[in-house]
Amino acid sequence: MPHSKPSSREASLDITLASKPRTPLAWYRASFPYAEALAVGALVLFVPAVLNDPDSWWHVAAGTWMLAHLSVPPVDPFSFSMAGQPWVAHEWLAEVLMALAWRAGGWSGVVALFGAAAALMTGCLARYLARHLRPLAATVVLLIGVSCVGPSLLARPHLLALALLVPWLTSLLSAQERREPPPWSLLLLMVVWANLHASFIFGLALIVPIALDAVVDALRSADQKSAHAWRVARGWALFLAAALVAALITPHGIEGFRFPFQLAGMKHVVSIGEWRPLDLHKLHQIEIGLVALAYVVVTRRVRIALPRGLIVAGLAWLAFAHGRHEMLAGIVGAAVLAEPLGRAFGSTPQDPARLSWRAAACWIVCAVLLLTLRFANPVVRGDSPTSPVSALAHVPASLLDEPVFNSYEFGGYLIFQHVRPFIDGRADMYGDAFMFAYLDAMRSDRAAFERLVQQYRIRWALLDARSGIAGMIATLPDWRRLYADGTAQVYVRTLP
Repeated sequence: MPHSKPSSREASLDITLASKPRTPLAWYRASFPYAEALAVGALVLFVPAVLNDPDSWWHVAAGTWMLAHLSVPPVDPFSFSMAGQPWVAHEWLAEVLMALAWRAGGWSGVVALFGAAAALMTGCLARYLARHLRPLAATVVLLIGVSCVGPSLLARPHLLALALLVPWLTSLLSAQERREPPPWSLLLLMVVWANLHASFIFGLALIVPIALDAVVDALRSADQKSAHAWRVARGWALFLAAALVAALITPHGIEGFRFPFQLAGMKHVVSIGEWRPLDLHKLHQIEIGLVALAYVVVTRRVRIALPRGLIVAGLAWLAFAHGRHEMLAGIVGAAVLAEPLGRAFGSTPQDPARLSWRAAACWIVCAVLLLTLRFANPVVRGDSPTSPVSALAHVPASLLDEPVFNSYEFGGYLIFQHVRPFIDGRADMYGDAFMFAYLDAMRSDRAAFERLVQQYRIRWALLDARSGIAGMIATLPDWRRLYADGTAQVYVRTLP
């Protein structure tokens, strides 16, 4: 007997019912990524510390310059000490996005951009964890992983890059678990990432151990082991080659590959907070994660494939060597360990349940309400450790065009205010010799300071009020203090 075709209303009802979670557990699995994404996005929207980085100022200024000139600057257009020197603007796309967000909504718009990036990062990671882990375990792993991003939860391009890292990584891991090469559509993600932030190198490096894991898994599971393993290896090798080509599609070409290694090899980077080793006198999020992992490995006898174990060990080493890599260790470690932890806890991989259209609409409304609340109370930036607003306002206009000696953390604000700084956050461009000379002067070395004054014809100084050099300059006979407050001090050179 032929079946009658259901009406359009009945078909719509069937789709809606099928998409609704049927149990509380299924509802939690379906809502988990959206709830966590919304929570982290709201955190970025309303925590002022997100804007506590001096580089946010010059990133917006650089993006504004590119929009005005419709080009990526090959040389430095901002400082006076390095004017015309080569500059690799490796984060140009992120800076353009930041400038567009600032044009659209001021600093509230910038915060909204990074809130969306943090939400995307969290939601993608939560969705992947929910496939492999039971709800409680997925929640704990997600909290540990995302908490490692906390110290780096700043309005800087690396946070936009994390929003690409997670879908890139989870797609590679999913392909390995399916015993097939990654989808070619990921190459578009690599093109965007290579123009967004130099961490794309790390994304390329992840392909190798995950591919190795896929080949080993193919050798263990297939009937015709060698033939199947060869097909898997060839597919991953072709993808790696294509990804390398995709990463070259930038204004900088091969220079974009050299830049991360050049920066890491500079000796002065240890003077920058994020490049210093973790302070072991304090408790860090990654230490909590490693202790929890060790406990689970011992008590549950978690079996971690060698390539995945090497990824986790390498990231842990990087995090302790350079604090800035703690965020990578947390996010990547959570994703890489999801599958082996799921096996140890007796979970079976499954696709997350789908949300009904009513639930999806509810989450969208919540996100819109948060954004409305943020823009209804615009972010207003005044004096802060990165923005000497009052001090700069007291500098005569005729003096603003003269060479200035400034604290490192004020360089970004000066660029934003169209004042050419002596130094700013682009330490890679300034180089070791310049940075060491600057650091010597900042240590209240009078001879080093006077050498820079003579070499660059410094006319005035804008310094952090807490810096020792401010007190040293006050003792020099040819300098006088023009202005001082709790944020900054301004000094003027009285002799030509």
